[in-house]
Amino acid sequence: MKDVLIVGAGPAGLTAGLYAARAGLDTLLVEKQMPGGQAAQTNIIENFPGFENGIGGPELAMAMEAQAQRAGVQVLYEGAEEIDCAGRRVRTQSGWHAAAALILALGAQPRRLGVPGEEALLGRGVGFCATCDGALYRGRPVAVIGGGNSAAEEALYLAGIGCEVTLVHRRDSLRAEQAVARRALENPRITPLWNSRVASFAGEEKLEALVLDDGRRIPVDAAFVAVGRTPDTALVRGQVDMDAQGFIVAGEDCRTSMPGVFVVGDARTKALRQVVTAAADGAMAASQCHKA
Repeated sequence: MKDVLIVGAGPAGLTAGLYAARAGLDTLLVEKQMPGGQAAQTNIIENFPGFENGIGGPELAMAMEAQAQRAGVQVLYEGAEEIDCAGRRVRTQSGWHAAAALILALGAQPRRLGVPGEEALLGRGVGFCATCDGALYRGRPVAVIGGGNSAAEEALYLAGIGCEVTLVHRRDSLRAEQAVARRALENPRITPLWNSRVASFAGEEKLEALVLDDGRRIPVDAAFVAVGRTPDTALVRGQVDMDAQGFIVAGEDCRTSMPGVFVVGDARTKALRQVVTAAADGAMAASQCHKA
């Protein structure tokens, strides 16, 4: 039996592993694909401290993995097929793995629109995080798709760096909190398009325009889809407390409703989901494991 078992090798899971191993805890991390999670799919990350000119997402992910392994983390590249929170154990292709403490770094996936051009132009104008990639389009025409808090805040961020923002929403008013919505709608750089849906993303080598369902073509250099996230928490549903969207409920100490089980990163209920906050979660959860 290990001291700490971590599911997921995104920035949260890798940081948890680093801190746990450095504290002398025997640590196993299981991951279904590759290190880095969503960060590894970002061409360049410009808001992670210490990298003045930014760092490639894959480069950061590989550096985090190497650092964790140097500290003593054992990384097993097998996907979790079953998670038993009460037993603090995980079944992968090679069998069951158990530990005194279980850290869930399950992550979350941005919801896709599922329209033509979305996947083909991902990372070439189509994105899901303006805070991550928006600075690459400073002062240029961009679009945000969505109507909730995330969409309004993304639009405000982009407007704040000089972009002319088209805010595309399928309804006739924003679903965002009143104060956030008011700020977005009062910003002269943000133009809402009500009762509109994106039918496709147009472009060959890079995004050139949005095509709306009524046939209108909106020229933009970038488009950020902000229609929510889907947490990868299906394997622990019914075992730990979750909110209505499926995010695992935990405070800043990252403790779930199940003793000995922690949640870190994008799968946790939190106000901001970024690489830096994921890393902070990982450090916190590992420190709690060490205290336990």
